[in-house]
Amino acid sequence: MSGIWPGNTQCVAMLTFDVDGVSSWLWRDANFAKFPSLMSMAEYGPSVAAPRLLDLLDKHGIKASFYVPGYVAETHVELVEDIANRGHEVGHHGYMHEPPGYLDPEQETEILEKGINILKGITGQAPTGYRSPSWELSEVSVDLLASHGFSYDSSLMGDDAPYVLNANDPARRLVEVPVSWLLDDAPNFVYAPAANRLGPMRNPDEVYGAWAAEFEGLYHYGRAFNLTMHPQYIGRPGRLLMLERLINHIQSFPNVQFMRVCDVAEMWS
Repeated sequence: MSGIWPGNTQCVAMLTFDVDGVSSWLWRDANFAKFPSLMSMAEYGPSVAAPRLLDLLDKHGIKASFYVPGYVAETHVELVEDIANRGHEVGHHGYMHEPPGYLDPEQETEILEKGINILKGITGQAPTGYRSPSWELSEVSVDLLASHGFSYDSSLMGDDAPYVLNANDPARRLVEVPVSWLLDDAPNFVYAPAANRLGPMRNPDEVYGAWAAEFEGLYHYGRAFNLTMHPQYIGRPGRLLMLERLINHIQSFPNVQFMRVCDVAEMWS
């Protein structure tokens, strides 16, 4: 082994996509449904950008992880089928993008089971991976995920490589594949005046510089590069070219493996 990875692998890169569509806005305020410009911007993600992203991943031979809210899966069945048929992971991301930290245990359980049933009904397999909407778990989330057959969560930020939660309790054991706001497109690109989200709309070159620098640091320390993106933001044409430039940069380093999050989690199971 080389560090924490098997064989000669120096760093693992994970490209992940939260296919929120309109769900994240509708959870915040159901009245946003009355704003057609806001809704169309969100719908651009699953309808226009996601197919482009799938083609880009195919071009580079990369398998990725897609976290899909149940509502978006119900309204975009063919997209979810396409994601699964191309060999990508389909993970759980709530139903209407509800952060568990704002739910009581009964609500959280209901939403968790609803999402499982929807994704299993489309792909034929229950999801094994979970990413909490807005990266906000509740005090009972880990126990609920473990009891519902999930192998990992990808919502916490306690390390820059996978780690195990409740390692000494088999009934509550869960692999954590951590995230970081630094490696998320939303803080850089969200701009939605109707929802009072007036983000910076950063230049793709600036974001490329931040992400490439973080990859280089994680590569140096032999850790995990877990990049979170949303089709409605990263899928704009200029940003998509930036993502391809980043992929080419990562692929220029020796001993880097692109992997689905579920496959990384299995190493720690």
